Amino acid sequence: MKHPEKWVGFLLLAFFLSGCSRSVSLTDADGRTIDWQSLRGQWVVVNYWAQWCGPCHREVPELNRLDEDPQVTVLGVNYDNKQGAALKRAIEDMGIHYRVLAVNPGEQLGWKIPLSLPATYLIDPQGKLEEARFGVQTRQGLLKRIRQHASIE
Repeated sequence: MKHPEKWVGFLLLAFFLSGCSRSVSLTDADGRTIDWQSLRGQWVVVNYWAQWCGPCHREVPELNRLDEDPQVTVLGVNYDNKQGAALKRAIEDMGIHYRVLAVNPGEQLGWKIPLSLPATYLIDPQGKLEEARFGVQTRQGLLKRIRQHASIE
């Protein structure tokens, strides 16, 4: 298979599409609740990361800047499922300024955990998965994809 990462993306797409419309509540690392439905009307970027992942460290500043865009919400998910104080230390170590979920939302939303890191999922304003991306993402690249999607509609 020439590009197996594309097949992984297609498989993840099927899992996402089955789960994105559910009404669920998520909790961030600070204990605040996020109602998944309240994110409708904006783009949501869900990024899986880990402290041991060098590319994840390079990507964080880009995601911090992307989260400043009023039309985009970035949510982080720790791949190693760290909890409590350990998660907060990891967030600080990584320099993450966007919200990080306390637990992987996959089970509630019907998603599977990605097979490689970093993994970034673009959820459109209607709550559907637009694209799964693997490897380091940039603010500019993600915004370009968002704008392309908006011009297609």
